[in-house]
Amino acid sequence: MSPPFAITMGDASGVGPEILLRRYADGLLPDDVVVYGDLAILRRGAELLGLDVDLAGLRVLDCGLLAAEEHRPGLIDARSGAAARQYVVRATRDALAGRVAAVVTLPMNKESTQLSDPSFVGHTELVAAECGASRYSMMLVAGDLAVTHVSTHVSLREAIARVRTERVREVIDLTHGTLTRFIEQPRIAVCGLNPHAGEHGLFGNEDRDEILPAVESARAAGIDVSGPHPADTVFHQAVNNKRHDAIVCMYHDQGHTPMKLLAFESGVNVTIGLPIVRTSVDHGTAFDIAWTGVAFTESLAHALDWARKLSGGQQQGTSRFSA
Repeated sequence: MSPPFAITMGDASGVGPEILLRRYADGLLPDDVVVYGDLAILRRGAELLGLDVDLAGLRVLDCGLLAAEEHRPGLIDARSGAAARQYVVRATRDALAGRVAAVVTLPMNKESTQLSDPSFVGHTELVAAECGASRYSMMLVAGDLAVTHVSTHVSLREAIARVRTERVREVIDLTHGTLTRFIEQPRIAVCGLNPHAGEHGLFGNEDRDEILPAVESARAAGIDVSGPHPADTVFHQAVNNKRHDAIVCMYHDQGHTPMKLLAFESGVNVTIGLPIVRTSVDHGTAFDIAWTGVAFTESLAHALDWARKLSGGQQQGTSRFSA
C-alpha cells in the first residue's frame, strides 16, 4: 500500500482546520490522507460550524497538544502557534522516513508561532531546516505559470543584498529541475531587480553585474532562460502572450503580488530543492473570517493535486504542467 499524504491542519485559531473539516463534511477529502493536528480541536470546530460529521472516518494523527477549551478562533495564541509548528515538524520527519508520500500544509500564523519560536519566519524555512536543505526556494504555481524567488521572508534591504550571481543561478537551476518533471524544456524568464531591469546601469547595477551573469551561465549550460526582464512587463508576456513557463523573481512581493492577483484562491505554494514533497495553500490564517464558515475550501484540493503530481501520482489537468 502506498503511504498517505500528510495534511497539517495549521493554526487552530485560523481557517486551516475549518477548511479541512468542511472539505471532509462535503465528501471532498480523499481517503489517502492523514491529518496531523489535534482531534479535540477538530471535534470542537465541527460543533462550532454545525457540521454533522463522524470524525471516526477521518484519519488523524492526534498530536494531543491542544484541548477543546484552548480553541480561540480568530485570536493570536501562543499555544496554537506552537502546536501548528509541531504538526509541521512531525509530518516533515515522517515524510523523510517515508511514512507519508508528501506534506501538504494549511496556514500557520507567524505572530502566534513567534511567541514560542522567535526565529520562525515561515513554513518554507522551517521545513527546509528540518530537511537539512540549504539550496531551496519558494515556488508559486497557478494555471500555466510558476514563479520562484531568490529571497522571500526578509526585509527589502536584505532582499537586495541577497541578489547575487550564485544565488540567482541556484534558483534558475532549482526552477528548471522541478519543471522538467512536466515540461521537456521549460522557458524561464528572470526578473530584473531595478526599474526597467536597471536601464543599462541608469537605475542600478545589480541587473547587469549580478543577474545577467547568472542568466548567461545557465543559458550556456543548456537551460532555456532569458533576462533580466523588466518586472513591470514580464508577467504580461507570460500570462497574455504565453512566452514563459516560469519567472524567477528577486524578492517576495515581486512574485507574490501578481500571482495572488492572478490566482488568489487557486494558487499553490511549493518548496523546491527538498528531499521531500511539500505543498501548501497560498493564503494565510484569515483570522478575520476564521470559523464563520465562509472561507473558500478549494485551495486545499489544488495543494493536494500538486502534492500528487510532484510525488508521481496522477492528477487531472490540461495545463503544460499536467503530468
